[in-house]
Amino acid sequence: MSRNNNRNTTFPLLLLVLFSIVISSMGFAPIANLQKTNIMAPLRESAAGGGGGGDPSDIIAKKIIVTGDVDGGYFRSCVKNEGGRFRKLSGTMTPPDGSSKAEIVVEGKRKMVDGFIRWCKKGDVGLSQKVTVESITDEEPTGLFDDFYVPTGR
Repeated sequence: MSRNNNRNTTFPLLLLVLFSIVISSMGFAPIANLQKTNIMAPLRESAAGGGGGGDPSDIIAKKIIVTGDVDGGYFRSCVKNEGGRFRKLSGTMTPPDGSSKAEIVVEGKRKMVDGFIRWCKKGDVGLSQKVTVESITDEEPTGLFDDFYVPTGR
């Protein structure tokens, strides 16, 4: 009975050794070298919207100027949800003043702020509201906000 158990444990090991011999004879790089190479790093940096690198958990602040249908309540609630609830950012948005321009100041982890900027650049909110990002500037994080404040003008 122990002979049967020994055969059951050696067969997968034999297959693994045979497979690694076949792979190495075909000219593929060893698996150890593949694990050291981070092929996703350039994609992450380009997707971050030019965040300039740095640690994704660094606390940063950005000022985003958006133009378009920014005075609507739907866009403002989407900004509050996206920034405050989904990405756990803090900051504020200028109150509606009848113009087509608004300023959004966000603070939080670099990874979350970059994601929020990508969401803003997407531009289409709802069925008919269109928004474009006019400019993005770096700010010094102040820590003054404990939530994401978006006044609605009421």
